[in-house]
Amino acid sequence: MNPQLIWIALAAVAAFIIVGLIAAGVRRSRTEGLREHFGSEYDRAVSDLDSRDAAERELKSRAKEVKALDVRPLTAEQRNSYREEWMLIEARFIERPATAVVAADELVGAIMHARGYPVADFEKYAAWLSVKYPKLVEHYRAGHTIIDEYSKGRASTEDLGKAMLNYRALFDVLVGGRVAGHDVAHAIVSENEIAAASPRERSRERVAREDDERLRPN
Repeated sequence: MNPQLIWIALAAVAAFIIVGLIAAGVRRSRTEGLREHFGSEYDRAVSDLDSRDAAERELKSRAKEVKALDVRPLTAEQRNSYREEWMLIEARFIERPATAVVAADELVGAIMHARGYPVADFEKYAAWLSVKYPKLVEHYRAGHTIIDEYSKGRASTEDLGKAMLNYRALFDVLVGGRVAGHDVAHAIVSENEIAAASPRERSRERVAREDDERLRPN
């Protein structure tokens, strides 16, 4: 056999191996980067999609979607308004915990919309949050899960209290006031510490008890 052909064949094989090693290194680096950024969301995506490649495509797609959105900070007026509303929600927890937790969930959605995220369902909001707040989204998922468990009779008032703390952590960051995870255990204020509710809030209170009955499992 022609020695020159042998050397050409060996060179081709070596080049193929080198290309394969480079490609494997790129894939490994991409995986490590995504896992480091998304944390538990990476593992969740792999579990949900039952494929590492599919999960990584999904996570990169999330990042691309968020990059295309016009996400912006709240104005000072918006921050003050939402903080007042949050205090009223916390006060409501004393007598109507389930209603308060649902209101906290709804407020988070309203804040996200005000910041430029399109109106969406919980899973979409969670996916978008995971791009910029990969650790904070765990609080969002935990709070929402407790709401679902309570509606099925599998969560207690104590669990609802934990949900409020989860939403508090999320709220603090979304309004631009604190670093994620800070002040998570902040005490829920009592009603006598809250100023008189606005007309809109008084209107909400008229239906609050009905909401609690609707949420409470039979």
